[in-house]
Amino acid sequence: MRILMIEDDEETGRFVSRGLQEAGHSVVLSRDGREGLFEATGGGYDVIVVDRMLPGLNGISVVKAMRAAGDATPVLMLTAVGGIADRVDGLDAGADDYLVKPFAFSELSARINALARRPAVRAEAHTLEVGDIMLDLHRRTVDRQGQRIALQPREFALLAELMRNPRRIMTRTMLLERVWDFDFDPKTNIVETHLSRLRSKLNAGFDEDAIETIRGAGYMIRSR
Repeated sequence: MRILMIEDDEETGRFVSRGLQEAGHSVVLSRDGREGLFEATGGGYDVIVVDRMLPGLNGISVVKAMRAAGDATPVLMLTAVGGIADRVDGLDAGADDYLVKPFAFSELSARINALARRPAVRAEAHTLEVGDIMLDLHRRTVDRQGQRIALQPREFALLAELMRNPRRIMTRTMLLERVWDFDFDPKTNIVETHLSRLRSKLNAGFDEDAIETIRGAGYMIRSR
């Protein structure tokens, strides 16, 4: 396994690198956040271990930059800060696991092996095309039969979710969770209101409704 370790503490870096190499892994050690990010973007690593506090660029920023660039390599973050809020910050930045110093090497090794066993995450295509609708996730644009359609951010997110699931009925609860991040029913017609607005914009000048209502079940984007 190829492992990149971004750690500025010389003793920790040497100790962990030696242990991983003795376990049969190939290890590259970087002692600076910017240098580590540059090395990470070269690709080819199975797991990246990154310290939270680094010179040049801290670990949180390194992971955020990796994820923004579409790099899905599993990341284990090391830190001397063990508060819940700090762990949440690391995971929210895109880290896959979190280990607080001081740690046992056996636990670090086990966590690295567990990350490496996870199925590879496939990067999402930046365009979605269903029927006669094209949605560009990067440019945040929507076209129907070549006609540009201007959508508000929540309308765009709603359409994107429907288009990610072109042959699946999306229930009201599913849309509340995925588009509004609600894990409860707000007892409002927020989904219906936004769907009505979305439909109005998508269907202007077209004969066929782009979104099908499955009575008593939910909604589905028309694929043909």
